[in-house]
Amino acid sequence: MTAPFVPPHPPRGERPVPVWRGFFGERARTAVYGWSERAFRERYMRRNVLGFRVHIPLDPDVVQHVLLDNASNYAKPDIIKKLLAPAIGEGLLTSDAGLWREQRRIVAANFAPAAVDALVPKFGEVARASLERWTPGSRNMAREATRATMQVISNTLFSGDARLTSEAAMAHIAAALEGVSEARLQVMLGLPRMPWTARGWKAQRGQAYLRGTLETVVRERLPDGGPDDFLGRLIRGLGERFAPEQAAELAADNAMTFYLAGHETTANALSWTLFLLSEQPDLQDRVADEAAAALAQGEGADLPDRLPLMRMVLEESLRLYPPAPRFDRQAVEADRLGGEEVRPGDIVSIWPWLLHRHKDLWERPDEFDPERFSPDRRAGRHRFQYIPFGGGPRLCVGARFATAEALAILAQWLSRWRFEPEPGREVRVHGMVTLRPAGGLPLRLSRRG
Repeated sequence: MTAPFVPPHPPRGERPVPVWRGFFGERARTAVYGWSERAFRERYMRRNVLGFRVHIPLDPDVVQHVLLDNASNYAKPDIIKKLLAPAIGEGLLTSDAGLWREQRRIVAANFAPAAVDALVPKFGEVARASLERWTPGSRNMAREATRATMQVISNTLFSGDARLTSEAAMAHIAAALEGVSEARLQVMLGLPRMPWTARGWKAQRGQAYLRGTLETVVRERLPDGGPDDFLGRLIRGLGERFAPEQAAELAADNAMTFYLAGHETTANALSWTLFLLSEQPDLQDRVADEAAAALAQGEGADLPDRLPLMRMVLEESLRLYPPAPRFDRQAVEADRLGGEEVRPGDIVSIWPWLLHRHKDLWERPDEFDPERFSPDRRAGRHRFQYIPFGGGPRLCVGARFATAEALAILAQWLSRWRFEPEPGREVRVHGMVTLRPAGGLPLRLSRRG
């Protein structure tokens, strides 16, 4: 039996930090910083943020109402569209109604079960290529995870375009994500988008570099889309439904969306899973043995199905450190959430970080316990209390892809290497859009066998 382990999370006071702290200091750098103990016990909270009325439902039935039962009444917020427009325009992540449905239909075919299963061997190829560079000693596994997932996205969605896996691209992605809080404040105050700080300037340059690179990649594929990969099929599908200029713009929007979201969230899932296992060596050995046995049977499409223990560990990792700690909706018309009045224009903020650690929904919620996801314990659980990939019609279209990718990479890495904590290294949560280990994740590596 694995000893109880409570991984790090930000401190919780009796009261939440003031709203204005959301734009300065640690609260502006880490989305999950500053919540009080109350937030993990309440079923509903409401806050006023710079004139925006924000509802925070923490009852799975109410979350289901927003994301599924009355999903058509809850659109992507105008503020989010303004914040993300320079990078991803009107792609799948930010669009609504008919435009969203058309793009979803085109994109979904690329992530159908059969299409994802066929890519599992390619995930393994990338993981094995990583192993060729490694030597015993300390290694920043957050960086290794990012490099691997960028290569997966490049290989499987963009025919291995080397421009998407460069060191420059990695640096610009990190800078673009770091600058979100500054841009968020400007948008909420109705101010022009312009950098205020060195971090803001780096973010703007990073965003421009990434957008320019993806626009170039798309432009080179026009008009017929080129190779029969995700991008090629996307360009052809959009070209059949939209005018040429709009189709090209939407292709760039979606290329940027899937390039960024497609690698960043999975990289973080890999990092947190390796961290959790590094702190539980006996469990890590069991997972490694399972991985070695599964790989010995072949590396085909059914590999993820032969990793039940690893899947439970990954799902628990996604519970403790969800890829997106929050996502928002905006009410189109008046509604009621659990007896609370919602007015048109109100923001409804869904927090997987709070739901996944809520004391009414989980036993010992801050404890790392993969057995939560064993078949008997998951039975009867409300489907909207665990939402690492969202829920309802807008459930992440790449959820199966990300899960299979993470399992295939972890199987290769864990079966061959042992991961141990770096002595004296404090691991902290960091990030506004996604949750990363602050400053990376140095771990000590040694070969197995």
